[in-house]
Amino acid sequence: MTESHLAVKMETRGLHFYYGSNHALKNINIVIKERQITALIGPSGCGKSTFLRTLNRLNELIPHTRIEGAVILDGEDIYQPGTDVVSLRQRVGMVFQRPNPFPKSIFENVAFGPKVLGLGTKREIEEKVEQSLKAAALWPEVSDRLHSNALSLTLGQQQRLCIARVLAVQPEVILMDEPCSALDPLATLKIEELMQDLKKNYTIVIVTHNMQQAARTSNWTGFFHLGEVLEYGPTETIFTHPKDPQTENYITGRYG
Repeated sequence: MTESHLAVKMETRGLHFYYGSNHALKNINIVIKERQITALIGPSGCGKSTFLRTLNRLNELIPHTRIEGAVILDGEDIYQPGTDVVSLRQRVGMVFQRPNPFPKSIFENVAFGPKVLGLGTKREIEEKVEQSLKAAALWPEVSDRLHSNALSLTLGQQQRLCIARVLAVQPEVILMDEPCSALDPLATLKIEELMQDLKKNYTIVIVTHNMQQAARTSNWTGFFHLGEVLEYGPTETIFTHPKDPQTENYITGRYG
């Protein structure tokens, strides 16, 4: 199956977003393909993370914000009245820039979501914790200390724990907001390898300032600039034959 024929998982149509009177996102139209990695690049403050948070309605937690347009998930607008936001955020999970494990045990961090959502018996939740830690490539490092405090892990391990915590509630889409920015090169490499493994089963959207990371890991890339998407397409095309001079200047380090 060619990239152009892959199923569409999410799509934004005429998306505008406002922080008070600040028009932060302007007419964003992006198609996110299923089981692919989509990278969002661009200078700081250009709207990448704001856009990412529109995909699971996390921006609603910020006062005086407003959205126009549509965000479609499997054919349904997630902003239509009556949408179950808890269910939405289960389906579209978020991994943040800095690891944010709960001050609980490794086990309790991963079991938290399934317990709250009632996703199984005690035994089934134990199995889900193991499966999620394995899927996040963390199980060999923590299997003998599941009841240790999660804050005792290295930053790289904590970030993979946060990924396991997202996986435990059985999402379909994983949003990653600069997940490697606080990590050393070795921990970054582990996250990148993990992303390649995860995309076999999940749709991933990542915000990154690391051009090499975007080029290495993603299938699709969008270049954000001043709240707009100047260019969006297959990563190889964006990095080798960008249409917009500003895209070329940014990815070659000549921007600004």
